[in-house]
Amino acid sequence: QIQLVESGGGVVQAGGSLRLSCTGSGRAFSTYTVAWFRQSAGKEREFVAVLRWSGVADPARGRFFIARDNAKNTVYLQMSNLQPEDTAIYYCAAQKGVAGKGNTYYRDASIYDSWGQGTQVTVSS
Repeated sequence: QIQLVESGGGVVQAGGSLRLSCTGSGRAFSTYTVAWFRQSAGKEREFVAVLRWSGVADPARGRFFIARDNAKNTVYLQMSNLQPEDTAIYYCAAQKGVAGKGNTYYRDASIYDSWGQGTQVTVSS
């Protein structure tokens, strides 16, 4: 396991943008797959995006863009055109990289053994 710390949450108006950061501990951070999930009140945790250790991103394009800077041990989630329904606590999660897995595997929260504490994103209408 590694330690993860999220930052960058806040309050933004509908149509605005935010960039979340997930910083991990340890020198092997680049070998981890990192994902973002979110959970809003009364709902189950929901997959947002994942960046595999190999560099493959899911989704590849759209309102949410995921990228990493291994020199800073950080994975970013750039969110654009935010809407009130995007309001949630956003969590990052990590798993030591494995080969031969597809998108369905990485969208499953149960495969991740390291989680951050979450950062609140609130989108006002």
